[in-house]
Amino acid sequence: MPAKIITISRQFGSGGRSIAKELASRLGYDYYDKEIIEGVADKTGFSRDVVAAKGEEAPGRSVFSYGFEGQGVPGVMNGMSMNDYIWTVQRNVIKEIADSGKPCVIVGRSADYILKDYDNVLNVFICADIEFRKDRIVRLYGETDKKPEKRLEDKDKKRAANHKHFTDLVWGYAPNYDICLNSSYLGIDKCVDILEDLAKNK
Repeated sequence: MPAKIITISRQFGSGGRSIAKELASRLGYDYYDKEIIEGVADKTGFSRDVVAAKGEEAPGRSVFSYGFEGQGVPGVMNGMSMNDYIWTVQRNVIKEIADSGKPCVIVGRSADYILKDYDNVLNVFICADIEFRKDRIVRLYGETDKKPEKRLEDKDKKRAANHKHFTDLVWGYAPNYDICLNSSYLGIDKCVDILEDLAKNK
């Protein structure tokens, strides 16, 4: 039976977003990435930048987080911290997408865990070697004051910590996914080919 929902988790710079977008296009599936951030922003009233940042950070890492966010705002966020509130709304948005019944590809946001009890879901993790990822982020996002290696390390650490906090699962650990692909070895197009075939014949 074809996979109706495909979740794509990925290392920063691995091309996971490009793979997801092309896969959705080939399959004729709806594509959700920044659309989820926009949905959460609309429901919470927080800016898209805040939602995007909170969705990929480890809660409570800063002094500010300990002093304010953990307290929550009664009546505004049901007493939850900002991180917990955004996670809860994000989970609901992703479930609403799944419950619509329309085939789709969802990028990141721990959708693999959120939809763990749904049928016909294909959970994917995309990785790549560091040189491939360094080159890719510089080409796509340009140079910054921070070295590419550090940008990769910081981004992936945040994603892993956030995922662990809310799911108690190890982000990127192969047994937690249906398939893991190395885009630097296979190439972006080959990854899409493999996933397209797998989605159609799951």
